[in-house]
Amino acid sequence: MTVAAIIAGLLAIMLTSGTGSEVMQRIAVPMVGGMISAMLLTLVDYTGFVFTLSWSNFVAWLVPFTC
Repeated sequence: MTVAAIIAGLLAIMLTSGTGSEVMQRIAVPMVGGMISAMLLTLVDYTGFVFTLSWSNFVAWLVPFTC
C-alpha cells in the first residue's frame, strides 16, 4: 500500500504542467522506476529467503532419521 501511494503521488507529479514541472518530472521518473523495482525485488528476495530457511530447517530435522 505504501508503494502504491508513493507511485500515485509521483504519477501526479509526472503528469502536471506548469512552472518547474520539467525539473520535477525528471526527478519523478527514476523514483517511480526505483519504487517498482524495489517492490519486486523485495517480494522475490524475501520469498526466496523464507523458502531457503524453511527448506534448511526441514533438512536439519530430517537428518537424524536417516542415520
